Amino acid sequence: MSIRDKLAEIAGTKNFSDSATALQKYATDYSLTPKGKANYVVKVKNAEQIQRVITLANENLMPVVPVSSSVHFNGCTIPKQGGIIMDLTGMNKILEIDELNRRVRIEPGVTWGQLHKELQKKGLRMMMPLLPHPDRSVVTDHLERVVITNTVYDYGEPTQSMEIVWPNGDLFRMGSASVPGYPDSPSKGGNPSGPGLDFYRFVQGAQGTMGVVTWANLKMQKKPALDKILFSPVQNLNRVIDFLYRVLRIRIGQEVLLLDSNNLAAILGDTPDEFTKLRETLPPWTLVMVLSAPSIRPEEKIKYELDALKDILNTEFTDIPLTENLPGFPGLGDRIFSLLRQPWPDSKVYWKNRVKGGCQSLTFITKPSMVPEMINIADLVAAEYGYPIVDIGRYVQPIEHNRACQVEFNFFFNPSDEAEKATILSLHDQAARLLLDEGAVFPQPYGSLAPMVYERAAGYTIALKRLKKIFDPNNIMNPGNLCF
Repeated sequence: MSIRDKLAEIAGTKNFSDSATALQKYATDYSLTPKGKANYVVKVKNAEQIQRVITLANENLMPVVPVSSSVHFNGCTIPKQGGIIMDLTGMNKILEIDELNRRVRIEPGVTWGQLHKELQKKGLRMMMPLLPHPDRSVVTDHLERVVITNTVYDYGEPTQSMEIVWPNGDLFRMGSASVPGYPDSPSKGGNPSGPGLDFYRFVQGAQGTMGVVTWANLKMQKKPALDKILFSPVQNLNRVIDFLYRVLRIRIGQEVLLLDSNNLAAILGDTPDEFTKLRETLPPWTLVMVLSAPSIRPEEKIKYELDALKDILNTEFTDIPLTENLPGFPGLGDRIFSLLRQPWPDSKVYWKNRVKGGCQSLTFITKPSMVPEMINIADLVAAEYGYPIVDIGRYVQPIEHNRACQVEFNFFFNPSDEAEKATILSLHDQAARLLLDEGAVFPQPYGSLAPMVYERAAGYTIALKRLKKIFDPNNIMNPGNLCF
């Protein structure tokens, strides 16, 4: 029996295809990564089918590329060496919503839009990255270490125990999910560190090169009883960073972020004219800070934080205004707040693609005090390549009470302009090299970033390759990514 016939037998003929039309859907994404063509597409429904596909791939030394979303931005699911696309989007069950332990267990095909809708019904919510695409896989985003807008340390690592199929076809459960009787065991799998072995960091950022996650436990939270959103127009970025160092370390604020005028205009402007008008009238940067309180004495908690902010502003940062609305933009508070607490609306073009149709992001971690220097580096490289500095989108996200921050540069481009796309890719790579020289950390080394990152960490790369050889001796899992 041929590989084609065996795959059709495993998943069923309706869930298998090798047609050019089907394969084309997986050949590209929203990134500038070159096209790649698989040989087959198989839509799996459970762990057993995943195991059988992986076993077959090992027998035939054929690559397997796991795909759990219909939307991708970084090229990590584009086949680099052909093989089998393992489509996990049909594994989209919300398996458990454990309100008492603030835990939700979901399959990899569950999207932000789907999960948000279900949790809303129970007065619950996920801590989300900034405006995630509604069709993105929640598990994938957490495995890829996407930073959330919430600065509170408790949610800095949302991932808990999970189940994975290793590249040799073995099924493995991590942490407390490994105990007999799970999921009916007393622990409910809520502790990623035990009593079983904790491998969850091993598969984070691995882009499907270390196995296929079949379900994961993720942290969730009750919706706050009371919220208050505050804004500050920012002219001096250094000054507001000093302010964030001061207030976030004393645990003031839930969602806290900085958006420049380009990104905020892209989020708010529903038409090109609105975008242009907003970009010209918004301040260079806008600080968004949300204060939140639980159901126990919520008014007192909000008042306590407001009083603390007032004292700090009046004595140490008299030059920083912090108000309930952005001056000159009435009603902005309600609009921004509703956006922050849900995925991007599925009825609208994704905000990063509204400006020109395409967007190449450069995302890294650094110290907040280094942000102005990093921005200056990106600006100099953009000028060198003829990309207008005024067109760069910038987003700064404090992490864990401002212990560090994520910085994102968005380079908007026309997907139909090949020359512009080539320029953006060269600009992206040159900026990344210079940012690496200055200590930037790239937690998602996709595409052209991978060789830059791994060649600077020889010892780590050697150790990672040794582990890869143990878990995936035939190198079938998504080859061509990372340092594999």
